[in-house]
Amino acid sequence: MFDALKVKNECVEWIKAFFEENGKGCNAVIGISGGKDSSIVAGLCVEALGKDRVIGVLMPCGKQHDIDCAYQLVNHLGIKHYEINIEDAVKGVINQLEGKLEISNQTRINLSPRIRMSTLYAVSQSLNGRVANTCNLSEDWVGYSTRYGDAAGDFSPLSNLTVTEIKQIGRLIGLPGNLVDKVPIDGLCGKTDEDNLGFTYAELDIYIRTGKIENEETKKRIDTLHERNLFKLQLMPSFKPSV
Repeated sequence: MFDALKVKNECVEWIKAFFEENGKGCNAVIGISGGKDSSIVAGLCVEALGKDRVIGVLMPCGKQHDIDCAYQLVNHLGIKHYEINIEDAVKGVINQLEGKLEISNQTRINLSPRIRMSTLYAVSQSLNGRVANTCNLSEDWVGYSTRYGDAAGDFSPLSNLTVTEIKQIGRLIGLPGNLVDKVPIDGLCGKTDEDNLGFTYAELDIYIRTGKIENEETKKRIDTLHERNLFKLQLMPSFKPSV
C-alpha cells in the first residue's frame, strides 16, 4: 500500500538536503505547464524551501490554450513567476534549418521542449537557481519525454513515483483538483498522452509496481517502449582509455 504522507515527507526532506548540498540558498526553478507534474513539483518545493525560493517559468509557444491553468498554479502557491514565449526562438531555428535539410516531424516535436529547457537554464543561471526535472516514473518507463528537453534538470523529485502515486501526493498537499486530475494532452495533435501511448497510466502503473497486466499486446508494447528508451535514463557513454 502506497503511503502518500510518508513519501511526501521524505521527498520534502530530500529536496531540502539536495539544496543544502548542491546550492545552499539557491532557488528552485520550475517550468510550469499547468499539468499535474509541474504543479506537484512546485508544491513540494514550496513546502521544502518556502515560496520565496521557488520560481515558476511559463513558456507558451505562441498561444497556449490552457495557460490559465499555469497561472492558477503560480497564484495558488504565491510564487514568483515569469512568462517567456518561445515561439520566435522555435520559428528562428526552423527557418534556419529549412532549405538546408529535410526536417523530420520528430525534430519539430522535440524542438520546443529543448528550447524550453534552454530557457529554464537561462532563468536559473540569472537568478541563482537549480532547475527541477518534472518527469515521473510512468513516463520515464516508456520514454515519454524529450532527451535534453523535459528529461533534463538538476534534481528530480518524481522520477521514482508513478502517475497514480503522485496524484495522491498532489491531493495531499492541497493543490487544486483540476490541476492534479488534468488529462495531459500533447499540445500538437490534440490527442491525450494515453491516446498516443496506446494504454492507460493506470494499466502502466500496475504493471510497473506488480508486474501484472491483463492484455498481452499492451504488455508487449510497454516492454518494447521501455527497452527502446532505456538510453534516455542512462548517462552519456564515455570512452575510457586503458592507460
